[in-house]
Parts: sequence; C-alpha cells; structure tokens
Amino acid sequence: MLDEIDSTLLRALQADARISNAELARQVGMAPSAVLERVRKLEERDLIDGYEARLNPRALGLGLLAFVFVRAEERVGASETAARLAEIPEVLEVHHIAGEDCFLVKLRAHDTDALSALLRDQMGAIPTIKSTRTTIVLQTTKETARIPLPQPRAGKGERRNV
Repeated sequence: MLDEIDSTLLRALQADARISNAELARQVGMAPSAVLERVRKLEERDLIDGYEARLNPRALGLGLLAFVFVRAEERVGASETAARLAEIPEVLEVHHIAGEDCFLVKLRAHDTDALSALLRDQMGAIPTIKSTRTTIVLQTTKETARIPLPQPRAGKGERRNV
C-alpha cells in the first residue's frame, strides 16, 4: 500500500529520475533527509527497480521499431529461447505470451535490411525457434515505461484536487 507521499515521490521520479532530493523534499513538504530515507525504503521494497536515461532511438540510428511474434519448440515454462532472445542487443523486450505464439519481442533496428539480417542471422541461429511473424511500426502515438499509480484516497473530511 502506498501513501500519498510515496505516490508523489514515485510520480516525480518517473517523470524525472534526475530530480534533486531537495526538489523532491520541496514537493512533499518534508526534510531532504526524510525524503532520502523514504526513497531508499521504496528501493528496498522493490518498488523502484532502477534509474536509467531514455535515449532517442532515431538519433542513434535505430528508427525502425518492430514487434516479432516467436513460436518456439520447447516445453512450456522452458526459458532457453527467451534467454537467447534477450541476449540480442537490438531486442528491447521479451514477453512470454499466451496463444499460438510463445514470445512477443520488441526490437529496434536501423532499417529493414538490418531487421532482415537480425531475423535471419541472430534469431535464425536460435535452434528452438520454429517460426516468426514480424510487424513493423509505422508511427508511434505513445511509448512509455511509466507505471500508472493509484491515486491516494483522501481522508475523511479532506478534499482531493484532481
């Protein structure tokens, strides 16, 4: 369960992981030392997995975004295919999914030639992969790693601004 202060801290850190401890303290009306301790406790509770910079894939020459459905020949629950897929640097996400396919892979490549080479040379080298289906993204409206946080409930007699 998150209280209002924890929710505010998590929202602020999701919006800007480089926010200063002093600014966090100002936003929640607490001493910086108390805020630092709260953030450490959120980390210890595994509510914060880590901190990273979001890079611009187009500026880095990786403008092509694709999703690949992967069908594998291994027993349910086996993780060899997933582990091998996760080793490919261009692969951003590997999800074990329900349905006809076994995995959904999100990846970035320079262009369709690079995507073709990745599918043929890297994914094709994984012996447990039976087939793939690839969808190329033409335009992205929203892409985020931010987790929606529940709004803290206002106490009795309190009003909450929405």
